[in-house]
Amino acid sequence: MSTSGNGGSKRTTGIVPSTVYKHQNAYADVVVVGGGWSGCAAAMAAKKAGAERVLVLERSDSLLGTGLVGGIMRNNGRFVATEEMFALGAGELLKVCDDTARHRNVDFPGHKHAAFYDVAHIEPAARRCLLEHGIEIWLIARVTSAHRGGTNSITGVALENGSFVEGNVFMDATGTVGGQSWCTEAGNGCVMCVVRCPTFGPRVSLTGLVGIPERMGTRPDGGVGAMSGSCKLAKDTLRPDIIAEMERTGVAIVPIPEHLVHEEKLGLKACQQYALPEYAHNIILLDTGQVKLMTSYIPLEQLRQIPGLEEVRYLDPYSGTIGNSMRYSQLSPRDDAMHVRGPVDNLFCGGEKAGLLVGHTEAMVTGTVAGHNAVRYLAGKEPLILPDTLCVGDAITYVREEMEQPGGLSKKYTFSGSVYFQRMKQKGFYDGPKPEVYHERVAKAGLTNVFAQNILEPAKVM
Repeated sequence: MSTSGNGGSKRTTGIVPSTVYKHQNAYADVVVVGGGWSGCAAAMAAKKAGAERVLVLERSDSLLGTGLVGGIMRNNGRFVATEEMFALGAGELLKVCDDTARHRNVDFPGHKHAAFYDVAHIEPAARRCLLEHGIEIWLIARVTSAHRGGTNSITGVALENGSFVEGNVFMDATGTVGGQSWCTEAGNGCVMCVVRCPTFGPRVSLTGLVGIPERMGTRPDGGVGAMSGSCKLAKDTLRPDIIAEMERTGVAIVPIPEHLVHEEKLGLKACQQYALPEYAHNIILLDTGQVKLMTSYIPLEQLRQIPGLEEVRYLDPYSGTIGNSMRYSQLSPRDDAMHVRGPVDNLFCGGEKAGLLVGHTEAMVTGTVAGHNAVRYLAGKEPLILPDTLCVGDAITYVREEMEQPGGLSKKYTFSGSVYFQRMKQKGFYDGPKPEVYHERVAKAGLTNVFAQNILEPAKVM
């Protein structure tokens, strides 16, 4: 990591809590604000494209954000997107997910050939991957302001601890989870979601800091935002036979007594691919190392009335009785190169900031495009727009266009279900788990390994 002060500099590497650099300055060619899946993918893409110094600023003490409690990969159309990304030359982080999978080729209601990565091991594995590629990471590095220096470009960002980071191009991967006040206003109050906003400070939008207006997602009932779609339970509080079934197959389905069924909750989910009747009439549990409960929330008193769950306990969110983290509070306006539209020219975005495209795979896709195009911006080259002959390119364009239509902000899009998966099937993108088909599609587009190409000579970066 490069730091400088009074004209001097030193070089260190690895993960460093930003408290070590209090009141010192740093510089990077590409500065990624937010260390979730999108930010990690953007950093990886920028480094592979030739950026010499890539720095990830993460406000908490670990990477991956909601990826720390997620884990579902390769289900339905995500298999297609995953293999397209491998063929495009951006498979490193997806391979990390494959390598840490507890279960592969799992079918559960509405979903086929899924893989579940282990949430206990995924963050160290992803962190090692970034470090091995020479990417620098600052933890506990909350950005509080952005500086433009009287130009149309961001020149740097200030951190809460007094540090200042200069850069040539910036990436907003800050996510859209609402802070405490927003959760209270739009949801069921602060329920201590995985982003731990009281501990590390509320999430801050880089796009918002430079004065670019952002939009909010909405719910079908007219409310703003959407609630996270799953909870995490302590595995050792379940009945042994349910644990055994999950560990054997990856999934356990437990019927809900009829008097506890509430189908109206399905409309609250951010993850609309799981808003199916089966999820209202059954407790669906997935083995991601912990137990992933596929519902936004359910009162603990009711959960414990279900046979086998009499002693169950929530791990995340602790207040899963009343609600979950609220998301889609700030969506950045962007084009199909993931460039943020507004009065600055060196800002890109990915993940949930880029729109209502939900999921880890989806975040890696948009993050990769953003990170790659950030380096193309540095090189003075035209951005790469993925074609609509690939599902990853079609999704980026389709979601942007749909969000601009009346009612478009109330929908959620994903490769694995709901609106966009139906489109994938209609357009012939999805043909089951057939990697060779999707790799050939990328080859026909002339884009094999495009994200693996160094497009910037480090010596030319000033």
